[in-house]
Amino acid sequence: MSFRNVFKQDETREFGFGSRVEGRDQRLMNRDGSSNVRRKGLPYFQRFNVFHELIRMAWWKFFTILFSTYLVINLIFASLYYFTWPDSIGGMIYQSEWEKFLEIFFFSAQSLTTVGYGRLNPTGVFDSALASIEAMVGLLGFAVATGLLYGRFSRPVVRLLYSEQAVVAPYRDRSALMLRVAKKHRSELIDIQASIVMSYVLQEAGKPVRKFANLKLEFTRVNLLTTSWTIVHPIDDESPMLGWSADDFVNNRTELLVLLQAYEETFANNVHSRTSYKANEIVVGARFLSMLDAGEEGSVAVHLDRISAYEPAALPVESGSGRSSLS
Repeated sequence: MSFRNVFKQDETREFGFGSRVEGRDQRLMNRDGSSNVRRKGLPYFQRFNVFHELIRMAWWKFFTILFSTYLVINLIFASLYYFTWPDSIGGMIYQSEWEKFLEIFFFSAQSLTTVGYGRLNPTGVFDSALASIEAMVGLLGFAVATGLLYGRFSRPVVRLLYSEQAVVAPYRDRSALMLRVAKKHRSELIDIQASIVMSYVLQEAGKPVRKFANLKLEFTRVNLLTTSWTIVHPIDDESPMLGWSADDFVNNRTELLVLLQAYEETFANNVHSRTSYKANEIVVGARFLSMLDAGEEGSVAVHLDRISAYEPAALPVESGSGRSSLS
């Protein structure tokens, strides 16, 4: 196989991943769009950004950390009350040490949340001072928690669904690389733009070198993403993958880096989304099945569960389909 077409679309600019190849199965970008990079050589807390992690982590992790922090702070202050002057807390009713600790724990919760005291109240100077400190910690802590919660809700996030595979399908008497994308939610995306960068590995001076090529798309922009968008790269004479078979994608350690950006109407802000496809996620000799049906009251139904559905399709011989096969 010749790579004469590959060099036509190589770019001199750096894509941020470098040309060095580390490992046979190296992946540059994860399917969720995050870069597959592990930073080492610095202490953990110099690499860890608390705000970034709390804003971007999953909701269940966020609330687990939130409630765990609330519980730990209450336990710390309850222990301080219990092991210093617990009798300075008035109104306690208990018959065992465990019940006594529970009374003090709930007193701590009342101080931390500044809800005011009912039956329990501090009567000594030390407990009053400690309750004042705990109330300040509670005010600051809830302010931080509220800011983080608002930041998570107000952060513009695009909810896009990508096909699990990219396909090489028949296209206008030749063939084309295709992948599909659709919205998960009802919010409108305006002026959505797409670009695909192909990463592949060549041997130069006996060493593997990573190369990049910008793939020319049939359409790089659509005004509205109302149903779904099949992003198409025509495999013509200028395409770097002209004549490639399924084995060629694997042997060249191909990875497709997909980048989308759009204007999100609800948040009134620009949003970005990324994903990637490795060689084993590219099906050569297939076409996507339709996702659209007639809906109720003259509407159009989009079946998102069909976004990855495809069927085998023969490729034209002149486009290199003679060596292609389904994977």
